[in-house]
Parts: sequence; structure tokens; C-alpha cells
Amino acid sequence: MKTITKRFIFAALALVIGLSTLLPAVKTQAAVPQTAAVEDTDASADTAVSEAAAEASTVSSKAWAAAVAIAFVAGVGAFSMGLSISKSVESISRQPEAAGSIRTALMLGLVFIETAIIYALIVAILIVFTL
Repeated sequence: MKTITKRFIFAALALVIGLSTLLPAVKTQAAVPQTAAVEDTDASADTAVSEAAAEASTVSSKAWAAAVAIAFVAGVGAFSMGLSISKSVESISRQPEAAGSIRTALMLGLVFIETAIIYALIVAILIVFTL
């Protein structure tokens, strides 16, 4: 029960951190159209500066969100790979005659875990370059 509670708290904390990095991007995107409607020449120069600052903040927020997502997925993937390897070694030590089938199942499981990590990397790259 303690392990499940710790995992839930860790996942909730990672979700809060990820969402907090996205909030500045949402705020700056909502604020930019309001300042763009000003027609005064001095105000338009200020608007251009504020738009550039908002875009820089948005890019920074995207980079942080992608970094947090990759860090979380890589950490969980490494933990699950370590757990599956330790369980397979333990089961091979109990039944050495079943080592071939256990090893095959282990490799298949590791491939699926690594595929999920690669998908998260692709999503993080898409967050940075397309949003």
C-alpha cells in the first residue's frame, strides 16, 4: 500500500510541475491579442516588444514542458525496466530450465517499454516545434 501511495504522489507531483510550466504559455497567448488592437504608433512599438517577450516566454515554457515530460517518462521507463529485469533474473534463478522463455518475454517487454519512451520523445519534439 505504501508503494502505491508513493507512486501516486510522485505522479501527481510530476503532473503539477508539468502543468505549472505550461501556464505561462497559456497566459501570454491570451494576453497578446488584447495588446495588438492598439493603433497608436508609440503603443504599437510597445506592442511589438511585448509580443516578442511573450513569444520568448512561450518558447521557454514549451521547452520546459517537453523537458519535464521526457524526464518523467524516462524515469518511469528506467524504473520499470529495472523492475522487469530484476523479476526475470529472480524467476530464472528459481527455474533455470525456463530461462529461454523468460528471456524472450523479458526482451519483448523491454521493447514495449522503450517504444513508449521513444513515443514520448516524439511528442516532446512536436510540442517544441509545432505548438
